[in-house]
Amino acid sequence: MTRNRRTRIWPLHVATAIAVAAGLCGSPACEAAPALERPAPPLVVMTLDGARFDLSAKHGQVVIVNFWATWCPPCRDEMPLLDTYLAKHRAQGLTVIGLSVDRRRDRNDVIAVMKTFTYSAGLVDGAKANGFGPPQALPITYVVDRAGMLRAALLPGKGALTEAALDEVVLPLLASQGSGADQSRDQRPPDPDP
Repeated sequence: MTRNRRTRIWPLHVATAIAVAAGLCGSPACEAAPALERPAPPLVVMTLDGARFDLSAKHGQVVIVNFWATWCPPCRDEMPLLDTYLAKHRAQGLTVIGLSVDRRRDRNDVIAVMKTFTYSAGLVDGAKANGFGPPQALPITYVVDRAGMLRAALLPGKGALTEAALDEVVLPLLASQGSGADQSRDQRPPDPDP
């Protein structure tokens, strides 16, 4: 019998306790997660290769923001999927940033893991601005639309991250070229030419 390594899904209270023990948040309650259907919180971080990643400068692109850690097996399991997904959709305007919650002293471990992936990564510990706050669970993946609106939070309690789950959220946003609003919700016919 094969064992799915992602079968251990931590309830929020357990994940919060782990986050407290790991120093990811200051209190057992942790900060509230960012609200969906609102502007994405600020995020400015230096990537491992020394580039500056500023989420507000990514308007016009769909951005996947993934919080992970080297010591988190479910995080490591989904990283190849994120890399493949980026390769498949980069030309459509997709960007992925991985934010490791590892401590600065573990930076070399993070770099070693990221050597096999093409998407950018940085350390949460070194973020100049992180309005997302400490993650309440790991891995957690946020999706930001072309207009900078936070559209989805893919949590570990929903099961392993899959291409189908990403497709459901990301593909409509990639298809949307206008203001970033989800055009699939607006089914009005186009205005006739005058």
